[in-house]
Amino acid sequence: MQTGAITGYIDVAQVALYVFWFFFFALVFWLRREDKREGYPLVTERPGYVTEGFPPMPAPKTYVLQHGGTVTLPRVEDPQPAFQGTPMAAWPGAALMPAGNPMLSGVGPSASAIRSDTPDRMWITGEQRIMPLRVATDHFLDPEGPEPRGMKVAGADGVVAGVIIDVWIDRTEMLLRYLEVSLTAGPHVLIPAPMVRTSGTGEDGLVTVQSILGAQFVDAPKLATPDVVTLLEEEKIQAYFSSGQLYAEPNRAGPLL
Repeated sequence: MQTGAITGYIDVAQVALYVFWFFFFALVFWLRREDKREGYPLVTERPGYVTEGFPPMPAPKTYVLQHGGTVTLPRVEDPQPAFQGTPMAAWPGAALMPAGNPMLSGVGPSASAIRSDTPDRMWITGEQRIMPLRVATDHFLDPEGPEPRGMKVAGADGVVAGVIIDVWIDRTEMLLRYLEVSLTAGPHVLIPAPMVRTSGTGEDGLVTVQSILGAQFVDAPKLATPDVVTLLEEEKIQAYFSSGQLYAEPNRAGPLL
């Protein structure tokens, strides 16, 4: 027999190859099963019918969270968010058409992820990450940059909806995330900072949001707590304002030509 051969038909290299194949298959199997700790079993369009697929879901495991508490996965998932839409066709998987106010329908660009209804936290300290400057008193805006507080807010149609009363910053990224608006109609809403354009200064300045109309600010999602925005609320706010690019006016959803 040749050097390294175990028998006349099997040698060390062949055994190593078989061991590698087994290890690789076991690794893929383990990874594929572990990624089913969230989001599974899959919910289908058939009422009460769910599917796991292959491989089956793993046994529950409890994790200790960084900032306190524990979570056990897999777990019973939160119910799917309610949406207002109707299928365009009778077959499963058909696209949905929004019903009612399309910007609040949860269909298409107005859909949002089911995130935790708790605020985002800073990685090391666990403190609230996004907060208004009236709370984050150790932060300030660049004095050489625009000062949006006091400016009027208008939609794409030029209708003024309210006045900027504060800005919300990301204390980790050192970015301006939201503008807080006191609407003429009464409530306060947050506008994602990337959605706005500013012109002028002070009380003569104007903040324009091209994605929605002036009358549509009042329907924007509100905060449950004045100085706290949760991950779930952020999802809904961003979905509302971004969906206006398609849904704010009927002609936006039509073809260009």
